[in-house]
Parts: sequence; C-alpha cells; structure tokens
Amino acid sequence: MQTTVILLALVTLITIGYSDVRTRRIPNVLVGTIAALGLVRITSAGDMTAASNTLIATAVVFAIGLLLFWGDVFGGGDAKLLAAMVLLVGSQDLFCFLFFMSMCGGILALAILIRDKLRPGHWRLPRYSRTSSATCNSKDFTEPIRSTVPYGVAITAAGVFALILHPYL
Repeated sequence: MQTTVILLALVTLITIGYSDVRTRRIPNVLVGTIAALGLVRITSAGDMTAASNTLIATAVVFAIGLLLFWGDVFGGGDAKLLAAMVLLVGSQDLFCFLFFMSMCGGILALAILIRDKLRPGHWRLPRYSRTSSATCNSKDFTEPIRSTVPYGVAITAAGVFALILHPYL
C-alpha cells in the first residue's frame, strides 16, 4: 500500500511542478490528491502517535504558509501544497523535507535571478500613454516586471527527494 501511495504521489508531484512552471498556478484538485494520499499513508501506518504529530505539524505549517501568503511572500497554492506535503511526508521527516525544500527553492531563485540579469530587456514592459503611437522607443521601457519564483517546483522537488530517499536517510 505504501508503495502505491508513493508512486501516485510522485506522478502527482511531477504534474504539480509542471503546472506551476507553465501557469504559475497549482490546481486545488492536485493539492487535494496529495493531501488524500498523505491521509491514506498515515492511516495505513497504524501509528496513532505519529498520525497526531503529523496532523499537528500540518496545522502549524499551514498557519505559517497562510501568514506567508498574506504577506505576499508565498502564493496560495504554495501554502496549501506545503501543508499537504507535510501530511504526505509525515512529522518524522518534516525537517529533512524542509531542508530539501529550502535548498531547491534557493537554487531555483538563484537561477531566476541569473536569468533576469542575463536578459535585462525581458524584465521590462513598455509603458504607453494614451497619446503615444504604436511605436515605442527606449524611454518607454521603464516599469519592471516583478519576477516570480514557481515555489511549487521547490516544494514538489523536496517531496520527491524525501519520498525516494526516505529509506536511505
């Protein structure tokens, strides 16, 4: 049963990562799938202490994710996915998962920062006034676009690492 849950979770996590890169959105149905797989996993383990610790850790992580969302640091899908991932990996592997997530997130943010520095024309939008013509010149490019990090990719990559490497840690 555990192997089936992990395989389904891996497929779902890859789908979530792809969706986040392409659209910067994480579908709720996929987050719900991860949460349901996490509940199946902790229920089938039969350890009530571990299950209660995981549920408490999930509530705490969700509250922190919600605060990060309200502070415009995280997206709403990222906060929900992070809590669902805690259900899936369990409280016993939480710190390992969070470590992998922070490493993946840092690498991802660095890659996006480098991309933005190497392609400076890419991160500016033309600003047109109502009276301007269809042509634009260099002074029209003055408003920077806020680069976003698809942090769902870091969360899913950390989940994959934690699920695959769990027996070896």
